[in-house]
Amino acid sequence: MLARMKLCVITIWTFLDPIYYAFTRLTYVEDSEILRVKVTKYKGRSCVLADGTEIKKNDLLIKIHLHNVILLRELLGMKGETSKARLIYKQVKQALPGVANYLHNHPKKNEIKGLVGITALNKGSKRLGFESITISNKFYLWFKLIVFLPMYCMAVSTISGQSIRRHPMYLFMSKHTLFELYR
Repeated sequence: MLARMKLCVITIWTFLDPIYYAFTRLTYVEDSEILRVKVTKYKGRSCVLADGTEIKKNDLLIKIHLHNVILLRELLGMKGETSKARLIYKQVKQALPGVANYLHNHPKKNEIKGLVGITALNKGSKRLGFESITISNKFYLWFKLIVFLPMYCMAVSTISGQSIRRHPMYLFMSKHTLFELYR
């Protein structure tokens, strides 16, 4: 019953996604269906990444978006959270060279400082080269929690108190790190 309901939601989401895509100015990266990107001005608090890159308000970053409906379709038949996490990790790792090429070929590549994403699926992100930073604006954090909840419920097999407490976080990667690891 639950699997049928999830499949129904994914089917509806599949039809609505092109409308979302049209309004968000997202771009697919080469050789990847799982990541979509757009250049954006950062609006969070200032932070300094491990390589010394300083990210400040209004800096240009490439915002990465997981293509959730494709991801959820692939996760639907999988059992176990570890297997699901491995699939997401593998797909993102395979997509990052395309993101590096996108940035390298972008007309504003000299102004863009790196990547930013927002996710509660941040386990293993450090091995990909990302740095996790907490979202300091409580209103924005709660907004993201509410937005992510339906998606999260679709992705997990069972919801435990511990899994619900995973808060969305910023994931950053400097341009230097991206090029060093994936170009």
